Amino acid sequence: MKAVIDTNVLLVANGQHGGVSEDCVIECVQRLHNMKSTGITVIDDSYRILGEYLHKTSLSSPKGPGDVFLKWLLRNAGNPNHVEQVQITEIAQDYFVEFPNPALGLVFDASDRKFAAVAHAHFEKPPIWQAADCKWLDWWSALLEKGVRVEFLCLDDACEFYRNKFPSKPLPTLPD
Repeated sequence: MKAVIDTNVLLVANGQHGGVSEDCVIECVQRLHNMKSTGITVIDDSYRILGEYLHKTSLSSPKGPGDVFLKWLLRNAGNPNHVEQVQITEIAQDYFVEFPNPALGLVFDASDRKFAAVAHAHFEKPPIWQAADCKWLDWWSALLEKGVRVEFLCLDDACEFYRNKFPSKPLPTLPD
C-alpha cells in the first residue's frame, strides 16, 4: 500500500479536527498504524509535506497518533521501505509543474496543491488519503481524470461538512 497523506488525516487522528465522528478518528488512526506497519508514504523531496505536518502537529507531549506517525515518518524519511520521495517543481508560490490539472489549480487550496502534485508526479500515482476536508469533494473527479485518485477515509463526515459549509450548493457526485 502506498499513499500521499493529507495533513488532515494526522489532525483527525490526533483529535484536532472538531466535529468528526468517532468512526472517522478510528479510521484515521488505523490507517496511520497500517502505513507504519506495511505501507509506503509518498512525500516530496523538498519536505513541503513534512513541513506542513510539523507546523500543524506537535512532536512534544502530549503525543496523539498523528504526532507519533510524524515522528516515525521523520525517522524513516530516507528509508525506501517506508517512504518514497518524488520531486515536484514549484514555479510560483504553491504552484507546481506536476499539478495534474492547471485549470483546477486556480480554485484548489494553495496549501493542498502539493499533495496532488506529489501523487501525480509519482510513477504509480498513489491515492491521496483525505479525511474530512470537504472541499476535496469538488476536486476529486477532475483529479481522477488525470489519473490521481482521492481516497476519502471519512466520506460521510466530509459530506456532512460540505452540507454545512456550502448549504446552498448540492452535494457533488461522490466517488464509488
